[in-house]
Amino acid sequence: MSFVKCCVERHEISDIMETFLQKCAESGCCCGCCSAFRPRYKRLVDNIFPVYPQDGLVKSNMEKLTFYSLSSPEKLDRIGEYLYQRAARDIYRKKYGFVVIAMEAMDQLLLACHAPTLNLFVESFLKMVQKLLESTEPELQILATQSFVKFANIEEDTPSYHRRYDFFVSKFSAMCHSGEKEEVRDKIRTAGIKGLQAVVRKTVSDDLVENIWEPVHMDKIVPSLLFNMQESAFHKKNSDTVDIGPEDTLDPPMLAETCMRELVGRASFGHIRAVLKPVFRHFDLHKLWVPNQFAIHTFRIIMFSIQAQYSYTVVETLMAHLDDNTKSSPTVRTSIAGVLSKIIAIAAGESVGPSVLEIINSLLSHLRDSVKNEASQTEEKQYQEALINALGEFANHLPDYQKIEIMMFIMSKIPFPLVENQTPADNLLQNILLKSLLKVGTKYQTIHLNTTFPISFLEPLLRMSLAPDPDMRLLVQKILHTLIDRHQNLDKLAKPSVTISELNLVLEKSSRPDLIFINKHGPIIYDALYTSLQMDTNTPENIEAVYTTLALLCVELASAETVIDLLQLTLGIQSLALNSTSLSLAQKCNLHAIVICLLMLIPTVIKIIPLADYARQIVEQRRQEAPHLLPDLYSHYPSNIEIPNKIPHLLVDQMAVCEYVKTSGIDPSRLQQTSPYGAGGPGLIVGSQRNSWIENGARGSIVEMAVNEVDSAASSPGVQKKHTEEDLNFESMKRVLQEPPEIRKEAEAERRKALSHTFRTATFSELVRRTQPKHDVLQSKLSEIFKSLTTNENRSPTDEKKKDIPHYEQNFPELFYY
Repeated sequence: MSFVKCCVERHEISDIMETFLQKCAESGCCCGCCSAFRPRYKRLVDNIFPVYPQDGLVKSNMEKLTFYSLSSPEKLDRIGEYLYQRAARDIYRKKYGFVVIAMEAMDQLLLACHAPTLNLFVESFLKMVQKLLESTEPELQILATQSFVKFANIEEDTPSYHRRYDFFVSKFSAMCHSGEKEEVRDKIRTAGIKGLQAVVRKTVSDDLVENIWEPVHMDKIVPSLLFNMQESAFHKKNSDTVDIGPEDTLDPPMLAETCMRELVGRASFGHIRAVLKPVFRHFDLHKLWVPNQFAIHTFRIIMFSIQAQYSYTVVETLMAHLDDNTKSSPTVRTSIAGVLSKIIAIAAGESVGPSVLEIINSLLSHLRDSVKNEASQTEEKQYQEALINALGEFANHLPDYQKIEIMMFIMSKIPFPLVENQTPADNLLQNILLKSLLKVGTKYQTIHLNTTFPISFLEPLLRMSLAPDPDMRLLVQKILHTLIDRHQNLDKLAKPSVTISELNLVLEKSSRPDLIFINKHGPIIYDALYTSLQMDTNTPENIEAVYTTLALLCVELASAETVIDLLQLTLGIQSLALNSTSLSLAQKCNLHAIVICLLMLIPTVIKIIPLADYARQIVEQRRQEAPHLLPDLYSHYPSNIEIPNKIPHLLVDQMAVCEYVKTSGIDPSRLQQTSPYGAGGPGLIVGSQRNSWIENGARGSIVEMAVNEVDSAASSPGVQKKHTEEDLNFESMKRVLQEPPEIRKEAEAERRKALSHTFRTATFSELVRRTQPKHDVLQSKLSEIFKSLTTNENRSPTDEKKKDIPHYEQNFPELFYY
């Protein structure tokens, strides 16, 4: 003691003892006073802490601790546990400066050590992070989150099967809903979002750890992100004006969107619905469907982030949610359908095969259900328009061949037959489905008419053009306009006009497939248009629409092969206007107006100059004497106008048209024949079956059928026609059987040559005379047969013996010969 007193002053002894005791702060120390007897790792840990926390981590001592940890990795778990104990004690004593130093040391050890025993250290690390998150200090919560993010970015060599992240998901989700003061709130929310992002990164990368896609986790993560995304500037203004900075400078809404994109992008096919269900639940509970700007923004993020091959699942799930909300208000359903229309185009590019028709069928089912709904008509109409827009947007991004399939599929869903006593629901459903068909048609680009109008699509479409409802007929004509127009002439021909040269029409030579199509299906198309003009419910819009259809056909199929059919139909329409007893005066005037417009259009397109001059003369005369027979079309005309029947010099003369056509080098013979278009009532096409279209289209075939009925042997295989120079008796038949086959072949060749020469050189009237059914011959044969039967009945047996003739001399009846 005297030695101590002589070397050290009395007042310095207490300072030395206090410093010595600080080195042994652990209550479990073996001696309670001497640090030399404590484990080395504890001494190294104690040395990294300065006397004053403001001085920060002692870097030199931290390097010693790191070197010791790398040299003795088996001590990592004890180092971590000791650091956790010190941090827990400092939190309790509110010495937050030392807590920050302990957390910093943990981070450095975590980044430096990559040994197989790192899992043991991680447990202590996560315990410390959890301890900091449980504190009420925002600074410690943010610090813990930063450390957890660093930990999440480390790739571990071996997975830990027992590690759980339930607490971190719950705590980070709670931080996303922080309600602190504004300056602190954003920091805490940002930390919470980053924490959730780190949890997802840590768990998704390893399938052996806890499944983060479980509903118990997704029900916390997804709503937390959506809660922050609601304040995003992206759905409040144009996203092009929003600058996206580095991740460290992002505010909570932008960071939440980034995290949502990453979450959806990492989801596999089996996990997509696990993400979508909380989204739908959040929108339902917080009533975020109306208005739907935020919903559209959210689902666009999902659609652009999801793997392309899974995008169809989002559309399918959204439709299923729409099914679940069938009892909801029309406003909510309209908003959901609006979201669908905005995102469905994104999925169209990846939809193939049955999935396309599944989407279309689902949309059509919703439209049918909407028709049955008795809610407010205005709201339901908005809902239907939203579904139709979704249908159009989906079809717009499909290949053309799939658009044709969709149009045929929609047509197959339209209820038939069309009758006048249909219920309003049936009419409304037909109207809505036709609007859907029109929407798809506007997205289709026609190349060849035979591809656009297969017979299975053309027939029902033309049947629909004869529906009792004029609005429905107008929709069908608009569909035809959209599909026929290939050169953007629709707007120019939308209204009847006699100034064709001012329209600047785009003309192109017709292709051979198009001409084959119109030659094959032209009769049924023209017949349907003519029949639709006979209906007394037509408005000026209906008549204008039929004119536009005919004008587009004329422009798209401009050819000398089609001009006669068009002129024949034009004259038929004029005859209808003159002779119909069911049409009003206004409708007849409208028909005369479109007749002169067509007569102006046809020679202008096909270059028949004499006919064009003739049409201009009629137009000038009508302007002076009967302007009501020129466009525009009106639903009412003054009662004192001149009736068209009383001014024949202002009508189109059939003989004059034939003459002008003939001078242009086109054969007008078909135009001179009896017109196939009568002036009777509406045709029977509405209620006819599919085969009747072909039968109605077989114009001019009645004569051929008559000839074939009378002389059917000419077309029967294996049966030769009886020629006039041959006698039908036993000797002639014996000669036929005995003569060499070469002679018969030569005779047949001579007959064919003579027939070919006749058809090439004979006049048309001579051919008509030869092909006319020989009713007198048939009648004479029948009379001869009946007379012979009567004679046989009245003949006595004795007379038969007297006039018995050998069988070989009797002539065989034609019936037996054939």
